[in-house]
Amino acid sequence: MKIKGKDYKTIWFENNTVKIIDQTKLPHKFIIKELKTVQDTINSITNMEVRGAPLIGATAAFGVVLAIIEKNEKSFIDKSCKDLINARPTAINLKWAVDRMSSKLKGINSDEILSIAIKEANEICNEDIGFCKSIGLYGLKIIEEIFKKKKRTVNILTHCNAGWLATIDWGTATSPIYHAHQKGIPIHVWVDETRPRNQGANLTSFELNEENIDNTIITDNAGGILMQRGEVDMCIVGTDRTLSNGDVCNKIGTYLKALAAKDNNVPFYVALPSPTIDWNLKNSSEIPIEERNSDELSLIEGLDKSGVIQKVQIYPHDSKSLNLAFDVTPAKYITSLITEKGICDASEDDLRKFFK
Repeated sequence: MKIKGKDYKTIWFENNTVKIIDQTKLPHKFIIKELKTVQDTINSITNMEVRGAPLIGATAAFGVVLAIIEKNEKSFIDKSCKDLINARPTAINLKWAVDRMSSKLKGINSDEILSIAIKEANEICNEDIGFCKSIGLYGLKIIEEIFKKKKRTVNILTHCNAGWLATIDWGTATSPIYHAHQKGIPIHVWVDETRPRNQGANLTSFELNEENIDNTIITDNAGGILMQRGEVDMCIVGTDRTLSNGDVCNKIGTYLKALAAKDNNVPFYVALPSPTIDWNLKNSSEIPIEERNSDELSLIEGLDKSGVIQKVQIYPHDSKSLNLAFDVTPAKYITSLITEKGICDASEDDLRKFFK
């Protein structure tokens, strides 16, 4: 997708260096950052310079490449893979990508391993682009049906950033929106700000603006009243881990949106590529929910009057805070899952028809 009219991907490999868009600086600054070591890669994931389940996975794949460049020894590469997997615990794509790289490189001699690793990491990226485009085309059908029925602007609510900045291109939840916009369907997006890191306000609104798609930032708790007023035609979100039973783990606050949608008869869709499916865990209580630094709650970042990015304290210094990054939405609250192979119920039977 575009930034200032120029096409970008979120990550690419060039001259033995991984290049990323530093998302901690958006929307105020556009900075391309270079990753040259596996530790650079781990830091970029942990510090959320890259974020979003598919992009985290792709970044970790290139982290394996950088480990090989750094020290082409099996013990170092194996340790690097473990460290990459532990960088963030919730998004299943991270482990999936590292395991895929490890499996591909097993038994490969040291003379060939780097070229094969680069090829595989690029393939993971290219697959994700294809998956997200396909998700968009299937999701477009839903938006088209709403537009045919309503004969007016389609109002869509989304949470966090499941846009192209969370993937390699297109996004998951935003891909149907981009395809509908390109087809000339009038779209308006309600963008949850998504505290505490404001990925909706900082990233989703930013990328929608770059594509000239009408959007409005709202507080995280405003979705319910908008649904009560009939101002939301559908909700669509991404996911960091989806269990085979259809339960969805996504950014904190997703569950509450699903409850409000159910109470107001608003369809609630989850867009996901298949690497986000966890076929092993059977109980959502077993999903490791990341707890991040409480400073993300007590400090807020923005531009001061001189154009300098500053952090300010907004809570009493003596107050405690709990910063859980994700929650789980049970399958019963999800209208449908939108995958690269089609639209299905949030159930193991339907998912297995597509993927097993």
